[in-house]
Amino acid sequence: MKTLRLNDKVAVITGGGGGLGRAMCLAFAQAGATIVVSDMRVESMNEVTEEVTKLGQKAMGIRCDVTKSFEVNQMVDKAISEFGRVDILVNNAGIVREQQPKPIWEITDQEWHLGIDTNLTGAFYCSRGIARHMIERHSGIIINIASGAGIRGIRDQFMYCSAKAGVILLTQSLAHTWANYGIRVNGVAPGTVRTFRPQEEYQKRGRFVPMGRVGEPEEISYLALYLASDASSYITGQVFVIDGGSLAGGYTPIDYAPIIPFEE
Repeated sequence: MKTLRLNDKVAVITGGGGGLGRAMCLAFAQAGATIVVSDMRVESMNEVTEEVTKLGQKAMGIRCDVTKSFEVNQMVDKAISEFGRVDILVNNAGIVREQQPKPIWEITDQEWHLGIDTNLTGAFYCSRGIARHMIERHSGIIINIASGAGIRGIRDQFMYCSAKAGVILLTQSLAHTWANYGIRVNGVAPGTVRTFRPQEEYQKRGRFVPMGRVGEPEEISYLALYLASDASSYITGQVFVIDGGSLAGGYTPIDYAPIIPFEE
């Protein structure tokens, strides 16, 4: 069990003020890590930072828009300046825009770039920003939060699916490139996870998952904790699906995409 501890480790978690980000910040802190909570939403970022300090761990919040490379570089510099190093980077920041489906010809350039840049380019910027630091230390762990939507297409989710598929291949490319520097890069591909949507919606969605429910943020955070710890010391370049069995042939089989209303 000692290999699951993160004592004396410094972890940067982007999107740390959100539901999944918060769960990972708290799980890593409970395992002994110092936490850098990075988010665009200052209020939620500060709330999570305070929660971490109440657990007895050091923490700082850094506002950062991961689509802006200069902000990413400043965030990395601040974290290293404050704590001396960064051992773990979790690229968690991302968006799923809630909007009515529309024909692809109505999607604007701005909408396309927002989806790609937030979900994929941000992970690239953060990985690039921390790369020299980790390579010089011959040590580091990067965890990229992908999605089941990056493995199988979803109707009308052009930007999200494309970006998350890119995150998966970015994970594998980084892992292959940096393995000889002692840097491990892995991905987590969650299915539907209970965060900020109405609870009724999660109950309806859960009926189509083989396990009969959606995931909880803490369940994702435990997998991320394993990948951030020495317990996974021989694992790199892998993407772990955690979705209650959905991709195994559950509510949306790969070769069949029916239109099924959530209502009874």
